[in-house]
Amino acid sequence: ITVNWRGQTIDITIPFTDAASTENAIHCFCVMLYLGINQDQIRARMKLLNPVAMRLEMKSGINNSSVINDSYSSDLSSLRIALDFMSQQKQHARRTVILSDILQSGRDDHDLYREVAGLLQQHKVNRLIGIGASISKSQHVFSENKSLEVVFFDEVASFKKAFPALQFRDETVLIKGARIFALEGIDQLLQQKVHQTVLEINLTAIVHNLNEYRKILSPATKVMAMVKAFSYGSGSFEISNLLQFYKTDYLAVAYADEGVALRKAGIGLPIMVMNTDNAGFDVLVEYHLEPNLYSFEIFNQFSDYLRARNLDNFPVHLEMETGMNRLGFGETDLESLAKALNGNSLLRIRSVFSHLAASEDPAFDAFTSEQFSRFNRMAAAIREVVGYPFLKHISNTAGVSRHAGIQLDMVRLGIGLYGIDNGMKPVGHLREVSTLKSTVAQIKHLAKSDTVGYGRRGRLTRDSVIATVRLGYADGYSRKMGNGRGQMIVGGKRAPVVGSICMDMTMIDITDIPGVSVGDEVIVFGAALPVQELAVWAETIPYEILTGISQRVKRVYFEE
Repeated sequence: ITVNWRGQTIDITIPFTDAASTENAIHCFCVMLYLGINQDQIRARMKLLNPVAMRLEMKSGINNSSVINDSYSSDLSSLRIALDFMSQQKQHARRTVILSDILQSGRDDHDLYREVAGLLQQHKVNRLIGIGASISKSQHVFSENKSLEVVFFDEVASFKKAFPALQFRDETVLIKGARIFALEGIDQLLQQKVHQTVLEINLTAIVHNLNEYRKILSPATKVMAMVKAFSYGSGSFEISNLLQFYKTDYLAVAYADEGVALRKAGIGLPIMVMNTDNAGFDVLVEYHLEPNLYSFEIFNQFSDYLRARNLDNFPVHLEMETGMNRLGFGETDLESLAKALNGNSLLRIRSVFSHLAASEDPAFDAFTSEQFSRFNRMAAAIREVVGYPFLKHISNTAGVSRHAGIQLDMVRLGIGLYGIDNGMKPVGHLREVSTLKSTVAQIKHLAKSDTVGYGRRGRLTRDSVIATVRLGYADGYSRKMGNGRGQMIVGGKRAPVVGSICMDMTMIDITDIPGVSVGDEVIVFGAALPVQELAVWAETIPYEILTGISQRVKRVYFEE
């Protein structure tokens, strides 16, 4: 938050992103300034504020629906916040709200529910399912909105009996109500049935991390968010919806199919496709995706495709090879590339970019500078040929945090959005985004002479208590974690993995952790057990751990 106070510009950081909490923080900030409280003290205390405990959760629902669960409170302010969150979701055109009575408002029911009706209309809700005596008696106030379907039930039990006939399909469903109505049962009915291992994604933390990077960017520098590989395992349209809402400038995917899925989910941001191939030309044009042309072969193929269809000025991106030696035009290709671009009206260059090979490593800073210089020469040569401006970008997550002078027109943020930055210099305070959780399926008391798992590789050194966890290599948990190398957290303590990792199960030693029961939560990674540690155990990088989480693992999205 930035405030101009008596000719002075003052900045503070708050741990909130929703409108209501931000407004409350601004009020407090202004009062403290008026009272003359020391600014450093204000900054320090503001950072210590704790967000309200998690309420909003979004998860996959039955019949290709999305379910937002806010069944913990019922008042107008929290309803507005929940509806705002619902409006961010673009994956479904249809919106349904399941709403209980709003209790203890101190207002006349007619006036109260008339205001609710206005909020539903404002947020373009298609269907209201009201539960409770009060809202049912006031159903007439909702009839003024002719585009709103309405159904009312006096109690949750009646709703459950009618559930099959309500036909939830291809829609976003918000469950909103007071605790006394126990709407959690409705949430269970609507949830897509999957096994108990879940990946929780904290959307508030993603926004926080995005803003941490924005603080160190020039105001004119744009942000391209990398949402390839299922957004580093966190989901595609869910993350892209969030980034679109918070005004990210560009998205990048690896393949055209990923971009098509985002367009079908209502994402309108420009999308660059990094790995273009001729089989995807039709969908590039149909879904307004912008291809990366990285070789003369793909350049000529796409130009011929456009020419045959009388298309011109199609937005494209050109990748330069500056030292990564993966894809892109080299410096020796510039003369031929200039001839291909000269007078070419088929293509309109949106950006020219390159990849840094080792921006995170101080040992290669000289090479990074060399890449940057080479890229600038190549981009300048292209600019001279085409005669119009385009965006230039080379910096990745570690480049942003370690090399402030190479921001150019745009930067590409990937793993940093998820709280991981391999750069040596810390970027503010990044927050963990993902928590992989499972549960205990069974507990066994074994003798020292027993063994655990396939191949009898789990050798015990004492009489032991072993818990079997509902997670295996089919869920993306590397087999390298086996035989004492990996750890999980149960009961607040770390438990080593015993024996080999199975396809669907992993065994851990809980001998020194009393009180563990079947069904208890097990943390595989998260704030208390960073994914970086798992990467060390598995002899890989955090990227592979995150992107390797199986699609059968349910993703649960929440805002604080």
